[in-house]
Order: sequence, then structure tokens, then C-alpha cells
Amino acid sequence: MKNIKESIFKTAVNQIISNKTLRGLAVKQLDKYLYSSLMEMGRHQLEQEKLDQYAFMSSIVDQVRYNLDKGFIKPKVLKKMAKVFVGDSYTPDRHKKLSPEKEAYNKKHGDYPPQFLVLSPGKGCNLHCTGCYASADSAIAEKLDFETSRRIVREAHDIFGSRFMTISGGEPFLYKSNGKTLLDLFEEFNDMFFLVYTNGTLLTKELADRLGELGNVTPAISVEGWEEQTDQRRGKGVYHRIMKAMENLRNAGVPFGISLTATSQNVEILLDDNFYDYFFKELGVSYMWQFQLMPIGRGKDVVDLMVTPEQRVKLYKQWVHLLEEKHYPIADFWNSSSLSSGCIAYGRWNGYFYIDWNGNIMPCVFVPYHVDNIKDLYAQGKTLEDALQSKMFKNGRKWQKDYGFENPNHRGNILMPCSIRDHYENFKNNILTPDAKGEDEEAEAVLHDPEYERMMIDFDKRLQKLTESIFKEKYLAKELVQNEKQ
Repeated sequence: MKNIKESIFKTAVNQIISNKTLRGLAVKQLDKYLYSSLMEMGRHQLEQEKLDQYAFMSSIVDQVRYNLDKGFIKPKVLKKMAKVFVGDSYTPDRHKKLSPEKEAYNKKHGDYPPQFLVLSPGKGCNLHCTGCYASADSAIAEKLDFETSRRIVREAHDIFGSRFMTISGGEPFLYKSNGKTLLDLFEEFNDMFFLVYTNGTLLTKELADRLGELGNVTPAISVEGWEEQTDQRRGKGVYHRIMKAMENLRNAGVPFGISLTATSQNVEILLDDNFYDYFFKELGVSYMWQFQLMPIGRGKDVVDLMVTPEQRVKLYKQWVHLLEEKHYPIADFWNSSSLSSGCIAYGRWNGYFYIDWNGNIMPCVFVPYHVDNIKDLYAQGKTLEDALQSKMFKNGRKWQKDYGFENPNHRGNILMPCSIRDHYENFKNNILTPDAKGEDEEAEAVLHDPEYERMMIDFDKRLQKLTESIFKEKYLAKELVQNEKQ
């Protein structure tokens, strides 16, 4: 029965991509499969978590169909995506037998490897955005050499069995080393799919066409709201350059998304449905990632730009509305943790970790502290898997499990999933280790700033008061009802 269902699933995916006449029927078949599979699978998840995950995956299918019908995406690119995400290398169920690489890792370490990693091979950027987490700058030449970047991707592929990777920066499309660019990596690892966070200003017609030929890349373009907000944070004229980049990608048939930093100054725009209608229906966006400004990097100097706990709750309610009623595939890195059963950092199973342009290995893009450096590990004859064995990483994974990852009977508040932003005091006392170093001077400085610590702890306490009742009513209450039915 299981093989029959999976066959129906793959057939439906192929029909959605290739057969416009049968596309509507195939979407319905796929939707039924997604619902039944997710609801049957998640023995370690709350009922509402599974419903949220179904709604998100269903919304992706809806938006892909919309963009296919509009001619915004080429079937070739979608076939490549389907090969990665529908194949045996990807499953949210750890109790299904996985790829040989993942099973070998589990046998060696007693747990499965992360699903992906974020690699920032270069810090250089042609913009200078206010509050940039990376403190990126065009004058900065810090970067990993191409062979080191290539080895990282190869080991993620061969050791973790990963077929998906996120590339960030700096501006990734500025990266060049030994005459090589990221396009050389994308071409070599053509059985992987890459999501690239980019400011969009370098996405010319020629580059968009090349990405369409490769078929294994989706750019996530950074915006801040409408033209006024985007140009205010990113520079005059950037919004129009982004619009041109999106046009180039549509013409090349490359699926793309947008990445947005929520701040206290643009939150009202993000509470307006018109903003999402425009980007999803008019511009052909396939997905949206939202990141609330985290006070690290240059962000520590603009703490007043952080969304308040009250605004964060409003954004959560807006996300629920957009997902359940508008069916837009949107994920908020903090508010949408039900999609991933909590924090995905520290290299946990089905999660990720982060390597920057200096080779520093960090739990998360927003946890700017490291114990190991990939260049040092390589010099010692070690590999990428050794990067996950530091005490800090293990502390983080222990906290995730103690907080309820894969344990619905002891689940912490899922609206407060972040180990550093939402549990700062615990992060400093129980996760961060004495040998951990800040990624930069700013990250190191805030560890010794009592005012910063008070601000973060106060934020957490206020957020706890605002979200605890929502968590209990939306997630735990439904679980009690479900248990009574059983």
C-alpha cells in the first residue's frame, strides 16, 4: 500500500509539471497524499504541527501550479526540484529508512545528520544595509577559497547525504575565487538544489538565463517592503533593480522567492494582505521567508528596529491567516517553528548549521559564536562531521530535546523556539561554552554588555506572557482532544 501511495505521489508531481490538462486533477491527488502522509507520519509531533506542515506544503503546490500556469516557471527547473525533494533523499520521517549516507552517519553517531547547511563563502557585498547581520561591505575581501567551498559541499553531499544547500553572504553572486564562481559549484553538483539569498542587483538577463539552464537554483531576493522601505534600508534605486531581476527570472522560467527582514518600521506593511497579494499574484513569487531583525552584527546598534513582542504576536497571527486562508507559502524563521518542530540549529536531525566566509562553524546564522573552524579541522585531517561534535553544538541539541523536539508529551512553547533570541539567559548559562568565540567584534562585545543582556531577557519575559496562552489553546488543547478521541 505504501509503495502504491508513493507511486501515486510521484505520478501526480510529474503530471503537475508536464501536463497542463491534467494539472488540476493532479494537484488534488497530491494534496490528498500530503495530508494523509503527514497526519499518519508524525508520531513525535503535535496534531496542530502536522496541520501547519500540511497547510504549508499544500500552499507550495498551489503557488507552483499558479506560476506554471502563468508561464513563470520552466518545467525543466521543477523536474530538478522534484528529483531532490520528492526522492528518497528527503523525508520528514526519521523512522523511514533513509539514504545509505544518513544511515551510516546514524550508526556512527547515534543520530541522523542535519538536512542541509548554510554556507556563506564570501563576505563582500555591493550594498551596505542598515542592521545587516553579516556586517557585509564591498570593501571586505574575506572569503573561503573555492576548493574549501567545494569540499564543504562535497562532504555535505557524501557524508550527510544532503541534496539541498543554502548559500548566503555577503552577496553570493559577487563571489569569485581561483577564477571560479558559484555557478561552477552549481554545475558540478547537479544532483543538488541550491537556495541562494541575494540582494538581486546582479541578476541580469544573462545570469537568469544561466540559472534556467542549470535548473538547480532558486534565488531568494531580499526586500524590505515597498519601494520606500527597501530603498531606505538598502539604498536608493535598489527596489527598481529588484523588480528588473524578477522580470529576468520570470522570463528565464526560474522559480524565485523573496526574503524579508521584519523590523519595527515595516511591520505594518507586513500586516497588510495587499503586500502579499502583489508579490505572489502579480510578480510570480514562489515562496517567502521572513526574518525578524536580530540585534547582532550591525544590528546591535539599531536595537530600536527590533520588532516588539507585541508586534511579533501580530506577525504570528498574520502568518496563520496567510497560510490557512490565503494559502501563501510563507515561513517566518521564529513564528513558523511548527513547520520544523522547533529550533533547527546546532546541526540537529532535519536541521542545519552555518559556515561563514572565514570558515567559522556556527549553530545558526543568528547564533554568531563558534568553537571550530573548518579550515582548522581540514588541516587536522578531520571532516565536516567533526564540526558537529563540539560541546556547544551538543549542548544546543540537548536543549532542543529537553524543550520537546520529537517529544509531544513534553513540548515547550512552540511560539518561542529560538535558543538565543527567546531564551537568552539559558543560552548564555547552559549552551554557550567557555571556548566559544564571537564571529566578530560586535558578537563578542554583546556577551559582556549587561544592558544588552537585560534587554534580551526582558524581551523573552514579555514574549512568554503574550504567547503562552496562544500556544496552549492552539496546540496543546487540540492535542488533548485528539488523545481523548483515541
